[in-house]
Amino acid sequence: MDMYYVQGILILAGINLLTVLGLSLLTGFTGLFSFGHAGFMAIGAYMTTMMTVKLGLPFIPALLVGGLSVALISLVIGKFTLNLKGDYFCIATLGFGEAIRLILDNIQYFGGSRGWAGIPLYTTFWNVMIIDVVAIIVMVFIINSRHGRNMKAIREEELASQIVGIDVFRYKMTSLGISALYAGVAGGMLAHYLGYLQPLMFQMVKSTELTIIVIFGGLGSITGSVIGAILLTALPEILRDFYQWRLVIYGLAVIAIMISRPRGLMGGKELNFKFIKKIFNKEKEVNI
Repeated sequence: MDMYYVQGILILAGINLLTVLGLSLLTGFTGLFSFGHAGFMAIGAYMTTMMTVKLGLPFIPALLVGGLSVALISLVIGKFTLNLKGDYFCIATLGFGEAIRLILDNIQYFGGSRGWAGIPLYTTFWNVMIIDVVAIIVMVFIINSRHGRNMKAIREEELASQIVGIDVFRYKMTSLGISALYAGVAGGMLAHYLGYLQPLMFQMVKSTELTIIVIFGGLGSITGSVIGAILLTALPEILRDFYQWRLVIYGLAVIAIMISRPRGLMGGKELNFKFIKKIFNKEKEVNI
């Protein structure tokens, strides 16, 4: 297999991973299911491209502007939707994602439904890897902090969290803002990797795919998000020789994992030194 082709798959996996990490914080650690992250990616993609193409801003500052603009928009959306319970929040985010796509279809400044071509190819394998590593480290610090523990408490029992003094709404807003920031940066990297943008790239199918990756890897597991993003991005490409059946096989593979491991691949666990040591000790006991 061509090394350039493999590198391309890893770049796409890295871009998906960034969005999945943010979605994992919102869904896996805070307990809020969202089907609007394709919309966040779209805003980040178009804002970053506007910064680089129209205003001549360097790539990294443009990514930050794109990500922060998405975070601010998510806080406005969150103010009106985060008081919704259960499925209603999920439906609201789904509607937001579709609304963003339809709005972009009609903004001729960005090319409208025809798309936006000629975007400079600034995204490389190394800047994707560096941004992913930084994003994972930041996410680990957030999850292991007091704020991360409060988010987990909200996921487990929202009413009990309120009773013990946790500001549930503020932590939901924080989780949504960070999640959107990650998605916005990922959208900017995607635009500058493909060199082309079109609203159709950010349909509900994209949001569904991202949510599947989070569940597949394991809710409440950063390690699971990493493994899920790599496997489910690479799998359709590996199956490309079976073009007519590859999406069927992809779906069956996901269903098989969900049946055999209902909590996902990692089941909410993290791959760290303690986890590896525990597995090693179990193997040792079996051998004895």
